[in-house]
Amino acid sequence: MTTTATTARERMLLAKAAARTVGLLDDATKRDALLSIADAIDDATPAIVAANAEDLERGRATGLSTALQDRLRLDETRVAALAAAVRDIAQLPDPVGRVLDERTLPNGVVLTKVSVPFGVVGSIYEARPNVTVDIAALALRSGNTVVLRGGSAAESTNAALVRAMRGALAARGIDPEAIQSVDDFGREGARELMHARGIVDVLVPRGSAQLIETVVTESSVPVIETGAGVVHIVLDESAPLEWARDIVVNAKVQRPSVCNSVETVLVHRAAAERLVPAVVSALNERGVTVHGDAEVARIGAGVVPANDEDWSTEYLSLDVSMRIVDDLDEALEHISRYSTHHTESIITQDAANTERFLAEVDSAVVMANTSTRFTDGGEFGFGAEVGISTQKLHARGPMGLAELTSTKWLARGFGQVRP
Repeated sequence: MTTTATTARERMLLAKAAARTVGLLDDATKRDALLSIADAIDDATPAIVAANAEDLERGRATGLSTALQDRLRLDETRVAALAAAVRDIAQLPDPVGRVLDERTLPNGVVLTKVSVPFGVVGSIYEARPNVTVDIAALALRSGNTVVLRGGSAAESTNAALVRAMRGALAARGIDPEAIQSVDDFGREGARELMHARGIVDVLVPRGSAQLIETVVTESSVPVIETGAGVVHIVLDESAPLEWARDIVVNAKVQRPSVCNSVETVLVHRAAAERLVPAVVSALNERGVTVHGDAEVARIGAGVVPANDEDWSTEYLSLDVSMRIVDDLDEALEHISRYSTHHTESIITQDAANTERFLAEVDSAVVMANTSTRFTDGGEFGFGAEVGISTQKLHARGPMGLAELTSTKWLARGFGQVRP
């Protein structure tokens, strides 16, 4: 079943050919294939961890950032989590064939709108081997094939993961060309993928703002845009101290290198004296550097001065910016100016302010009284996610199986012609 391809384009054409059969697989076959992939990942754990060690050593030698090293790192526990995510995806309802609309025309023609696979899903991403597995599993569960460009930082790890997944498909009698990687073609592979209009049906970038901007700007393939996360938490006048402290610390510290970690905290002036010292202290205890305005620095210990760049910075590290605002209006203005429209949260006991915040903030996910770390496909019950879309067309927020399907109208008649 496996065909040797010598160019990135040939590999993408193999994925397109495989899409014809993968798109017709029934629910049980797709589910069983994913369970086999999960088992194969478990079985290949030693090889995957060893390959990852090679990537990490190379990353340290080349100055890969601490945040990207964290995203790149796979140990036995993380590999087991990848396999578990695949098993979760396997148990999700099949998104293909859902009846979305149905009607009968006056002439008797019956119209049915159903969900169908895209065909070939491409993804370009950086130092994120979990994406290799998540997108492949989500693509297969939704009847798609996949072409991956995971970047040089994770090249050895991605190769080991793709090898395991392709082997599992072949063992099940499913065309392994359904999973393709163009990593070994380097930047030329990425360029080919971005210009594979007519072969690749949709492209999802995951990574830095620069990578996403490059893909959106240069791609001739339709792109679902995922965005950087300049994420805000507003501590309103009525915010309980315990909630404010625990939620901000969790949103920053639980995993600082990911896009749903908080980057800016806005504090209502009337609550500043009550909240800022305790929140700053709790952050400092967890190793977080607080970049604050003059008022935050006055009432919080160990605060470093913030500058204009801090408000638009996605730190992806143990850093957070903090600013005092006069009221909710000023907080909303700040978010409107600096947000990347990913996730924002307000901590408040004021029901009117809660509903106003939820209604007025224009982001993919808007929360009240909870940590921004919940913006995640797994937490939302999707098993995993393709990415978190910050655009408004087709998909917005964490993208799961449904977002990897398109639609088709089926018309059933009995000889009707249009007069």
